[in-house]
Amino acid sequence: MKSAIIVFPGTNREKDMQMAIQHVSGHAPSLVWHKDTSLPECDLMVLPGGFSYGDYLRCGAMAAHSPIMKEVIARAKKGVRLLAVCNGFQMLVETGLVPGALLHNRSLKFICKQVHLRAENTSTEFTKSFTPSQVFQVPVAHGEGNYFVDADGLKAMKDHDQIAFRYCTADGQITEDSNPNGSLENIAGVFNTEKTILGMMPHPEDSVVTHANSKDGTPLFKSIVEALA
Repeated sequence: MKSAIIVFPGTNREKDMQMAIQHVSGHAPSLVWHKDTSLPECDLMVLPGGFSYGDYLRCGAMAAHSPIMKEVIARAKKGVRLLAVCNGFQMLVETGLVPGALLHNRSLKFICKQVHLRAENTSTEFTKSFTPSQVFQVPVAHGEGNYFVDADGLKAMKDHDQIAFRYCTADGQITEDSNPNGSLENIAGVFNTEKTILGMMPHPEDSVVTHANSKDGTPLFKSIVEALA
C-alpha cells in the first residue's frame, strides 16, 4: 500500500502517523509539503493533526486552501482513500468533502486525554477489523472538536450510515459524561457517503506501536492496509 501524508506549517503529528502506518503496513508513507501541487501515486492520502497555520481564522480553514489541497480534493472525489485526523478533520469539513462543522469545545478549553470510542459502522474499508460496537481507547488533543451538523444533515448521515465512531463509556454506553467536547450525539468520526473518506477527532495513530499506552488504534490501520494492499 502506498500512502502520502500532507504536511502544513504547524503540523506536528505527521511523524506519529508515518510511524503507525509503517508499523502496520511495512511501508513508510511519503511526506508531501503543502506548497506542492502534485502528489505521488498513492492508495491512501492522510491529513494529520497539529495546528496548521497556527489555527488562525478557524482551525483548518487556511490549510484547506493550500496549493496541494486542490489535488487532494480531486483525487478524493475520484475515490482515492482519504484519512483525516484532528486538525486534518478540521480541514476536511472546510473542504465540504464530509458534512458538518467543528466548533469550540463545550468547555472552551483545550482537551488532552484518553477517551473511549464505539465503532458504529464496521463494514467499511476503514473499520472492517473492528467488531460491531467494539469499544476502544485512544487519545484526543484539541480545542475545536465539537462536531455539529444540522437536523437535515444528521438525518442524511444516519440514512447513509456515515457515523463511524461515537464517544462512549468503557462499557460502550453513549452518555453526556463520556462526551469530551459537546459533539452532537457524541459523534467522534464520520464518513462521506461512499465510505472512501474518514474524518475523526481522536488520534488512532497514538495507539499502535509497542511503546504506546495501548494498541487500540491498530484495527483502523489494519483495515486500511488489508483493503488497499
